[in-house]
Amino acid sequence: MSLFTRSLLRTVGRPTATAFAPTSRTAALPSLFARYLSDSTRAAIDKAVASSPVVLFMKGTPEFPQCGFSRASIQVLGLQGVDPKKFTAFNVLEDEELRQGIKEYSSWPTIPQLYVNKEFVGGCDILMSMHGSGELADLFEKAEVLAPTEEESKEPVKPTDA
Repeated sequence: MSLFTRSLLRTVGRPTATAFAPTSRTAALPSLFARYLSDSTRAAIDKAVASSPVVLFMKGTPEFPQCGFSRASIQVLGLQGVDPKKFTAFNVLEDEELRQGIKEYSSWPTIPQLYVNKEFVGGCDILMSMHGSGELADLFEKAEVLAPTEEESKEPVKPTDA
């Protein structure tokens, strides 16, 4: 058991299924979790979120996802046509501080997490819902993060002077 966990248990007692319910006993719980995210981790996450227009914090890599939700998120991004040049993924399994810190940073308890133009979009469930409704396509189009189509990537023919 880590020092952080021991300290937390001494302060608020053993967690229960209702540990996050707003009661007088657990009112201090969110502020205790907030201490987990160090200034350096917050700065690193800020930098990561700003590194590309589309950022996914996931378990594993796009080439080798380590959970079904991360795999599904990568598949949705591919189906939507996100430009690989405008996309970056971060493997939270490589860094425990990142893995826990990103949850606090976004106030979202699960991974994967998607950011578009520095704005948190949601996890896999939200992506799937937005994909199904067409909202995700609209978001990506407005954010201008879609890969150019074959016609768009062709250079226009310039007239020659004869």
